[in-house]
Amino acid sequence: MGKYIRKRFVQLIPILLGVSFITFALMYLAPSDPAEMKLSAQGTAVSQEILNETREEMGLNKPFLEQYLSWLLNLLTGDMGVSYVDNVPVSQKIVTAMPSTIILAVSSMLLTLLIAIPLGILAAIRQNQWVDYSIRFFTFVDTSIPNFFLALVLIYVFAMQLNWLPVLATGSIRGLILPTIALSTVMISKYIRQIRAAVLEELNKDYVMGARSRGIQENVILYKNVLRNSMITVVTLIGLSIGSLLGGAAVVETIFVWRGLGKMVVDAIGARDYPVIQGFVVWMAIIYVVVNLLTDLSYHLLDPRVKEGWET
Repeated sequence: MGKYIRKRFVQLIPILLGVSFITFALMYLAPSDPAEMKLSAQGTAVSQEILNETREEMGLNKPFLEQYLSWLLNLLTGDMGVSYVDNVPVSQKIVTAMPSTIILAVSSMLLTLLIAIPLGILAAIRQNQWVDYSIRFFTFVDTSIPNFFLALVLIYVFAMQLNWLPVLATGSIRGLILPTIALSTVMISKYIRQIRAAVLEELNKDYVMGARSRGIQENVILYKNVLRNSMITVVTLIGLSIGSLLGGAAVVETIFVWRGLGKMVVDAIGARDYPVIQGFVVWMAIIYVVVNLLTDLSYHLLDPRVKEGWET
């Protein structure tokens, strides 16, 4: 297993380097002048003399590769640059926004699992019955509803009409409820469909038929065998969802003014704050490769066949 982990880490290096190069190149090719954007964001009168001095200070007169290598070396030491808008280090802005994003991601994931796993199992064991049809109808309808539309409906109903919850997420528990529901609702539908399919696949395998023929109770077969073998599907879904959630759900965070990574990058895009955008993209790449690695390692605990594949 240690050999496999080392091999995966080595494979991740060119991926991260490629992401960093593409990110820097796209910002470099953007039509706006970073020096002019920085001066304008700080409210400084832009003259040609000041503009030339700023470009020299920022190293924009150097060749592209030299600029990229300088930025990459700084990135490796944790220096992602400084925001044009508020002159705050990008790494500090990410660290400041991260707790809010983690709280929203954890709450959304917990709500999704608490609802999706039981309903997915129920739909599978009641296949082609009214319960199964009802759950599947809900998933089809729910999947077609965009997050932003659902968020607006939730605000209108529960905040404006019923006045049960605040319109804006203020960082409190009550403010967390609506963005959590808006994020988890679509995930719940996807999870239910995938869990239902995984459980049905396991129920049709020979070991289940053999266990039934030996008189083993259905609940024992379901929870000790079928559910455990289906967990690989759940773990894969969690890995994909966690990557997106930790990157910040931009639309939902912006609508509810939840000050996480998603809102941070939306504000940066609006202000053309290139260092923040670059830092966010690199952060997203790191999150995805780390989560994918942890997901692969979790297969080792859930499926002994994966361990055999690593050892061969």
